[in-house]
Amino acid sequence: MFSSDLKLIVIYSDLFGDKFIRNLVNTTTFCISCAEACDHCREGKFNFSTNIVGIFKLPDPATLPEFIEEGIEEYMPQNLPEADLAIVSGVHNDILLELPYLLKSAGIKAMIVPIEASARLGIAQVQEICEKLEIEFAAPKPFCELDLDPDKPVISQFIEEFGIGRPKLNVELDGERIARMDVIRSAPCGCTWYIAKQLRNVKISDRRELWDRISEAHHSYPCTASMEHDSVLGDTILHKAGYIAREAVEEGIEGKTIL
Repeated sequence: MFSSDLKLIVIYSDLFGDKFIRNLVNTTTFCISCAEACDHCREGKFNFSTNIVGIFKLPDPATLPEFIEEGIEEYMPQNLPEADLAIVSGVHNDILLELPYLLKSAGIKAMIVPIEASARLGIAQVQEICEKLEIEFAAPKPFCELDLDPDKPVISQFIEEFGIGRPKLNVELDGERIARMDVIRSAPCGCTWYIAKQLRNVKISDRRELWDRISEAHHSYPCTASMEHDSVLGDTILHKAGYIAREAVEEGIEGKTIL
């Protein structure tokens, strides 16, 4: 059972932000990927609805001017509550650049800007502003790349207590087959829970089959990262997320428990 006293707000303009919120609340209707085969593997494990003290949905950047030169205040979130951490997803670049000042005035200590699509400008500027304001900052690409950092205690607390970030699995083997996978840390979209279930009874001796099953589950969930080529990664962000999922399974197998 995951639990935390950490308070967070979510500021978003995209479908990923909505999916992230629903994953944290963990309603029975959120994860439906297994359909009739659902065995309620997430049920009762967590519900962070009381930790989310503010949800602010901003206009889709496509509906706004390319550059907001005047009147940006009308697009900014209003009356931010007291919180520890802000998750900011898919908002207009000019709004993103103004948000650190607003968060600072509200006493918010940390800011995470997940990058699920390639067209994300201004990140270096936002990081520089946050450093000047002494706000912890992370911009994982994709969100499931987010990992512990001793220099970022609030963000690390979020990762550990919410069980959110770079996936981590506890694997139990029965011979050469995966008998059980417990999710220690899930990708922020919730995909790790689905992958863990889909790998039950898969033989680890056939790595090609194992990797194919991971990839199939990752795509079927589905992953919310972009399939557009990212010039920095030299690949798509979705593929990067797939490699992270595979690494999590491999690390779990390496530290396996034999039944």
